[in-house]
Amino acid sequence: MGEDDIRRRESTSRDLEDIRQTLAGDGTAYARLVERHQEKVAARMWRFTRNTSVHKELVQDVFVETFTSLRTYKAKAPFEHWLAKISTAVGYRYWRKKSRERVNPTIPIEDWDQVLAVEPDSLDPEKAAGILHTLMEQLPPRDRLVLMLRYIEDRSVEETAELTGWTQTMVKVQAWRARSKLKRLFETSGLEV
Repeated sequence: MGEDDIRRRESTSRDLEDIRQTLAGDGTAYARLVERHQEKVAARMWRFTRNTSVHKELVQDVFVETFTSLRTYKAKAPFEHWLAKISTAVGYRYWRKKSRERVNPTIPIEDWDQVLAVEPDSLDPEKAAGILHTLMEQLPPRDRLVLMLRYIEDRSVEETAELTGWTQTMVKVQAWRARSKLKRLFETSGLEV
């Protein structure tokens, strides 16, 4: 057994003990769970929004929903995986709500001029991520979700299906359609794909 396996088992063991104590009424046990997983949840939720105040709300929503659903956790998979499912659901709900508002984000002209003047290899990674995020905001929530899980989080088709509740075939089809739509957005923006 490797070091990663040992760490994972210890973390799972601590999670299970803290869950048991939380369900018994120990608030500090839940605080330990939050502290242990907050960084990963925050990173995942950053993929759903770049707005700092909305990001904080989404992270809080994940932990509130986790707390209220804690009794339903069956421990068939690691707590971290269950938390990822909740995070994905919270982020997806946010995207769906936001898409109903029909706000199409745009990239300021000066940013496009700067991007188009630079070779792709020399583009600042943060700037490129921001542009990608803005382009992805123009996609329907379902497309954004599959692209985020498959290509940004590098999840397998099986993991993506499990997190979304879709079939593996649906994940593959949705990913193909979403990639095609994103490619069209890049092409219409003047960037080379």
